[in-house]
Amino acid sequence: MNIKLTRIAAALAAATVCLPAAAKEFRNSDVHPADYPTVMAVNYMSDVISKKTNGKHSIKTFYGGTLGSEKDTIEQTKLGGLDLVRINVAPMNNICAETMVPTMPFLFRSKEHMRKVLDGPIGEEILKSCESQGYIGLAFYDSGARSLYTVKKPVKSLADAKGMKIRVQQSDLWVALLQAMGANATPMPYGEVYTALKVGTVDGAENNWPSYDTSRHFEVAKFYAKTEHSMAPEMLLMSKKVWDTLTPEEQKIFRDAAKESVPYMRKLWDEKEAKSEAAVRAGGAQVNEVDKKSFQDAMAPVYDKFMSTPKLKQMVKAVQDTK
Repeated sequence: MNIKLTRIAAALAAATVCLPAAAKEFRNSDVHPADYPTVMAVNYMSDVISKKTNGKHSIKTFYGGTLGSEKDTIEQTKLGGLDLVRINVAPMNNICAETMVPTMPFLFRSKEHMRKVLDGPIGEEILKSCESQGYIGLAFYDSGARSLYTVKKPVKSLADAKGMKIRVQQSDLWVALLQAMGANATPMPYGEVYTALKVGTVDGAENNWPSYDTSRHFEVAKFYAKTEHSMAPEMLLMSKKVWDTLTPEEQKIFRDAAKESVPYMRKLWDEKEAKSEAAVRAGGAQVNEVDKKSFQDAMAPVYDKFMSTPKLKQMVKAVQDTK
């Protein structure tokens, strides 16, 4: 009798395997807080997916770095332990070479130029380049212009940055970028930066207005230098292992929903950027303009080292030629 029951249970299990994918709440990770534009954009995307699948699928975002640093969650996503991850493009630089292009210093002339490039064929090519590494690139989100901020003294020209220990993202390109400024680049997870600034492990860091604000870095590093050296965007990636379990119709719904979330994120971003700049100024941050040309002129070695193939050089030229 027990043998018969075992066979029935096995048959039921086999039948279950053959059924279409059940309803699922997909897990997304983000290091930013709940009210950050990237978190809210994926929530918006989730609402679109839920509506289009009649409530079958949705996305839950674990914000504030609760599932680990960006580097950790990238690996989890590749293995399928996480369904999606929202990260800055920089940690992908060592995984997909094409993601280095939008990270390059002083590449974009303006926010409008950056958005036009990433919304077009160059952006699509960069997203698709990650597929062979186990990731489905769904969208780019804004990350603003990144600038230097320091603890003890302001940076007004390239010479002022010389010898400073500056926290950078965990990317060879970012290390080279700060080294080209003459700084001592110090790779470090985002969640560790506040303490490192406070205790003097680093002399400064670099980021956009909202991150400088929400991380409270302005409390310990009050000198903000508007170098605006990079407009490296954020990326929304999905595990290819998980993606392959979706039907073609579901895949289209996910892609379309991600694209729909982009203008929503940008509206929130523009509002957040203005509010954050006002907040850090009110909080005592000392903001100064810089001799930007001195920084731009120092970047040739970074381009020589990382835009080293004909394909990457061609992509850079295509970006520069975009009107």
